[in-house]
Amino acid sequence: MEIEDQDIKAFVETVRSRSDYDFSNYSDKSLKRRISKILLDNQLSPVNLMDRLANDSEFLEQIVKDITVNTTELFRDPHIWHVLRYDILPLFQDRFRINIWHPGCSTGQEVFSMMILLNELGLLQKSRIYASDINEDVLGVAMEGVYKYRFNEGYLDNFDSVIRENPHDSSSYFDVPYSRYFQIDKARDKIRMNRELCEKPVYKKHNLAGGPNPFDSVYDLIICRNVIIYFNYELQNKVFKLFLDNMSQGSCLLLGVHETILGPYSGYFDKKYQAYFKK
Repeated sequence: MEIEDQDIKAFVETVRSRSDYDFSNYSDKSLKRRISKILLDNQLSPVNLMDRLANDSEFLEQIVKDITVNTTELFRDPHIWHVLRYDILPLFQDRFRINIWHPGCSTGQEVFSMMILLNELGLLQKSRIYASDINEDVLGVAMEGVYKYRFNEGYLDNFDSVIRENPHDSSSYFDVPYSRYFQIDKARDKIRMNRELCEKPVYKKHNLAGGPNPFDSVYDLIICRNVIIYFNYELQNKVFKLFLDNMSQGSCLLLGVHETILGPYSGYFDKKYQAYFKK
């Protein structure tokens, strides 16, 4: 179904007037794509959608979750995790404590990936892991740490690439069993993260588009991948300021492979790899 600019404007205004959510600084292209899917999935016209949003708070909450949900996977983009393993995380090994924040953590596979990598480097015990998302449903999945095996089976190759293999030495191999970190039950179609990993992170609902620092912490590493791509330029800079104000000196911000810092805050960071180090 074709979505017009006035439909996007009506959607933003309706949601903002009936809730605490504000999508006015989200990318129009992203909103248009997701609203189109919502109309199709719910067999609604734009007018019917606005009417339901205005009169059904539970429906509105569900639509917000549909708009903000992001896909994630274990060790997504393995080459980025190679950079984390061999170039970035060793920079923090002499720190007394390492504070790591995953804003927009979705269902948590990236959080678990980070903890697995930290453990392999002997850094997990002194790390504090924080994760947040606007969507309480995905936070619930992250806290439980249980995923569909068939959906995630292909991502075990990512684990092998990052944890078992060394891209700098093809003859090197680390014999790390999956069971060290999660249990696979093919019959029940489950991958269940081990309990000690599930208990490590602190999770909190947080609106990155408008909320302050959700945790009483200054961060050494912020992993915010494939999130700001959905924001417009103004909101991106608002988020960059939030990150900058709550990062320690020499700390690192990691964005998605198609994301970059443009505008006034680019001068506060030195870019290396896909990472931005606070000057």
